[in-house]
Amino acid sequence: MTERYDLLILGSGSTAFAAAIKAAELGKTAVMTESRTIGGTCVNRGCLPSKDLIEAARIFWEAQHPRFPGLGAKTLDLDFRRLIEGKDEIVHEYRKKKYDSIVDESDKIKIVKGRARLVDPHTAALDGQHLVGDQVLIATGSRPAVPAIAGLGDVPYLTSDLLTSDEPMELTEQPRSLAILGGGYIALELAQLFQRLGTPVTLIQRSPQLLTGYEPEVQAEIEDVLVSEGVDLRLGAATRGVRREGDGIAVVLEDGEVRVERLLVATGRTPNTDALGLEAVGVARDERGFVEVTEELRTNVAHIWAAGDVIGRHTGAQMATPVGAHDGNIAAGNALGSGPRKVDHAVLPRTIFTDPQIATVGLTDEEANGAGYRCSCNAVPIRIVPRAGAIRDERGLIKMVADGESGKVLGVSMIGRDAGEVIHEAAMGMRFGATVRDFIDMVHVYPTMAEALKIAALSFFKDVEKLSCCAE
Repeated sequence: MTERYDLLILGSGSTAFAAAIKAAELGKTAVMTESRTIGGTCVNRGCLPSKDLIEAARIFWEAQHPRFPGLGAKTLDLDFRRLIEGKDEIVHEYRKKKYDSIVDESDKIKIVKGRARLVDPHTAALDGQHLVGDQVLIATGSRPAVPAIAGLGDVPYLTSDLLTSDEPMELTEQPRSLAILGGGYIALELAQLFQRLGTPVTLIQRSPQLLTGYEPEVQAEIEDVLVSEGVDLRLGAATRGVRREGDGIAVVLEDGEVRVERLLVATGRTPNTDALGLEAVGVARDERGFVEVTEELRTNVAHIWAAGDVIGRHTGAQMATPVGAHDGNIAAGNALGSGPRKVDHAVLPRTIFTDPQIATVGLTDEEANGAGYRCSCNAVPIRIVPRAGAIRDERGLIKMVADGESGKVLGVSMIGRDAGEVIHEAAMGMRFGATVRDFIDMVHVYPTMAEALKIAALSFFKDVEKLSCCAE
């Protein structure tokens, strides 16, 4: 059986749905394919379930570690399996509202379950049927990368897919102890999550610091936070191999072993492009398997487009749900005649949902200098922000990177409470070319964490340790 559509989309995650919705808005037909669960990574095993559990762990932790005098510590009851069931309930509800209902209510959008493979430049085959698209969009996302470690294939290990629902790899029993390989955002979020719920965590990272590519002040601060909460950090530790050890696992390092009940591999992500038939239709990929695209998100094959995690860092993109959704809309518009429109990835805010949160936008100090700017950079401790003192959470700092000649803000990095909310003001300012003076002249609500931006800007001209409340 052969079915024809204006837009054939491989995948059904946030990128794919944004593209399908755009196609429908243009009066065109779109079909999505999905080999796992409708909605892709974000709703099923990424952003949504992780943030649900991270918030639960925060409440559990803070009950035992109150910040205010007069509040006694309490240990809450913890039913780990029920916590996971609650996470699944959220996933099911969100998937029904934000994904299933869109397909059910549209006569322009269809989804077909099965593993799709391109058999010619316009046709995907799956489960005995053929889907033909005048235009094709590759939006199959990414999956956890598995490093080449001796013995890894012989032991049971977890990936971030442990957060999934309705699949065998979902973790429903709390580990008695856990080792995590990796030092990126997934490793940090899950390390703190499990440590706060009472699972002793050892985090093993081969580089000497966490979060490669972030400001060194941020790296140092999050290391201090994790250590203070009991996470055993092994930085600069190369993993030589793993093996079964009784009813657990031994991780072999250069200077000894770490023995735990469960092992979690969080060493990055790899694109889902290796089983799509891209070689047969001539779509170019880089050495890591990411699809190469132009600024219009077109591949080297004129009618085939790609967006989301599958393009990696091409065009300056990030592997992040909102970036994929934004680009999916653009790709579909370009493919179906409402363009041409180029992507602009110059200002992309991002957040790591540790506690305190880590949020960044734009260039780091090192990146700005490497790009040829005469960089002017200042870092200010969060304890100077009045809101931080009022809520008794003074952990963190904010760093602002500016062009020394024009004062234009080139980047902001913050680790502190509500950093993920604050960073949007920085991003909007940068989007419109804001200078340090613009952030100073902006009247901020007192007391809020967003005042950190104003204080960081003021630090270029004054000793901010000696300012009264709201003073400029």
